Amino acid sequence: MSELITADLVDLDLSAETKDTAARSLAGRMVEAGRVTDLDGFLADVAAREAQMPTGLDGGIGIPHCRSEHVTEPTLAFGRSADGIDFGAPDGPADLVFLIAAPAGADDDHLTILSGLARRLMDPGFTGALRAEADPGAAAALIRGEEVPAAAPEDSATRTPEPADTDAAAPEPFRIVAVTSCPTGIAHTYMAAESLEAAARAEGVVLDVETQGSAGFERLDPAVIAAADAVIWAHDVDVREKARFGGKPVVDTGVKAGINRPAELIAEARRKAERGEISRFADGRDEAEATGGSAGASGHFGVRLRTYLMSGVSYMVPFVAAGGLLIALSFAIGGYEIASAKSVADHFVWGEAASWAALLNQIGTAAFGLLVPVLAGYIAYGMADRPALVPGFVGGAIALTVDAGFLGGLVAGLLAGAAVMAIQRLKVHPTLRGIMPVLVIPLLASIAVGFLMFIVVGKPIASLQNALTDWLNGLSGSNAVILGVVVGLMMCFDMGGPLNKVAYAFAVGGLADPTPGSLKVMAAVMAAGMVPPLALALATTVRRGLFTATERENGRAAWVLGASFITEGAIPFAAADPLRVIPSVMAGGAVTGALSMAFGCTLRAPHGGVFVVPLIGEPFLYLLAIAAGTAVSTALVVVLKGMRRTPAPAPAEDGSGVTVAA
Repeated sequence: MSELITADLVDLDLSAETKDTAARSLAGRMVEAGRVTDLDGFLADVAAREAQMPTGLDGGIGIPHCRSEHVTEPTLAFGRSADGIDFGAPDGPADLVFLIAAPAGADDDHLTILSGLARRLMDPGFTGALRAEADPGAAAALIRGEEVPAAAPEDSATRTPEPADTDAAAPEPFRIVAVTSCPTGIAHTYMAAESLEAAARAEGVVLDVETQGSAGFERLDPAVIAAADAVIWAHDVDVREKARFGGKPVVDTGVKAGINRPAELIAEARRKAERGEISRFADGRDEAEATGGSAGASGHFGVRLRTYLMSGVSYMVPFVAAGGLLIALSFAIGGYEIASAKSVADHFVWGEAASWAALLNQIGTAAFGLLVPVLAGYIAYGMADRPALVPGFVGGAIALTVDAGFLGGLVAGLLAGAAVMAIQRLKVHPTLRGIMPVLVIPLLASIAVGFLMFIVVGKPIASLQNALTDWLNGLSGSNAVILGVVVGLMMCFDMGGPLNKVAYAFAVGGLADPTPGSLKVMAAVMAAGMVPPLALALATTVRRGLFTATERENGRAAWVLGASFITEGAIPFAAADPLRVIPSVMAGGAVTGALSMAFGCTLRAPHGGVFVVPLIGEPFLYLLAIAAGTAVSTALVVVLKGMRRTPAPAPAEDGSGVTVAA
């Protein structure tokens, strides 16, 4: 591995007056060293990064940096200015300038070193030594970490003193978990982490940081998150897996605030915790982020497999929603025969409803044509990050070509992710590392996945898919009812969680090539998903005394949520009393699913709720099935909650308005 910085990349007398000329001067040294191939192209990338957010930091530091295809290997150039250069820092110009150049596909080893440098920039001892150093070679060695300066006196103030021995038990420390991330994930991510950690030590706060940087990220232990009193997000890109931090007070701010104002953020986290503020993040909404770049996902194989599959499903859902609703709307306007209309590119009449219906149908069909490739691509992405996207999409497209359908997409995504993970384990020459993620890995993995899908597994999966389709089409009588019971139970067990998503994915997979059987499954799944919130809303209306004031308030909102097919509306009730609520809503969901299948209800839209009733086959029977399931769940909830109570003239409540169960 080449050295990140050498003496010829150090300028201790940087004479530039602006940040642009400073970057050009330091980049010129990189060009002379053979590490940048196109000076102007690289500087354009630096300027684009600078436009996103100024790279000046308090303490006289400027860190212009970027990823660029014009960089051959990760490189660092350092300049020291006597007059200072304005990089947009609040406290004035920078006299220490670090130009960081990373290839578009930088390897993890170099990125780890760069992240370590970013953390050291927050150490006054390190920056003080750089200001005093007179030899370029010694400065380069210092930056490489070959000489570690003694900690400055100021740094000692950030260390928490050892507690004195006393007989009294020490108070439990305030605990914070933090996430830091920036657009390139090279410098600010790790500087914010170091700054927050130093401020926490000074405050006597226990703080654990998850850095979501370019080299991936290692998830905080769930037990550490559970024990935390508050959360700080210092980020300029989306935080991954937000749902992990639900139920905690969250301070949400930019990454530079984490660097420049860490003590203020910690104080704000304390205040939010004292006020009892909490944040909720629905797993279903956040699952797409949950697995982005999750090659290192922890847990046993079953947990990881579920995470990978949920990644693909979550990215697929918006395509399903947009495409399915467009197709359903086209049928409502132009009838089912609109699916065979001529292309609107060749024939479109502005004043004809049929032309508009055909337009909606063909847009929706185009969106549906991407379902399987998107599913496969993002399953692979969940396993092995961005290098797996290309082989995943290729495998999904081949699944469509060989008629392997939805099941083929699942398998293709898993194969693509596994192929990329296998290639990533190979040791390669340092000169190839920069092109591995953008060229070598996608190329080799696509060949491997294409071979497996075309030659080995594609046809068997297609046969299985056809058999499943034939089975769905042939469902009648007791078989259809049993399937309705199963999907109804799955939709209501975790109310937006993994089992709910599996049932939903099973149903929408059939919409890609709709048949009478698959349309019945879609209707049963959507109907069952409405039962939990509607049942709890009804229960809080008919037996108010069994619920707390907060639950009664949630019950009013649950009417709207249930009517809109937002199953998560029942989660507050299930969380407060899972042993009574979950079995009750599962029973109602099973009844609704069974009745929907028995009645032969169909649905072409990938969504439930009252607004899709005009698109349902046998709409009155469909509503009857929902009403029956809601009634069953309501009765069970009322009975089970009533059994836990002793006779009392009125429900007892504590000072917070929470009903105290006998």
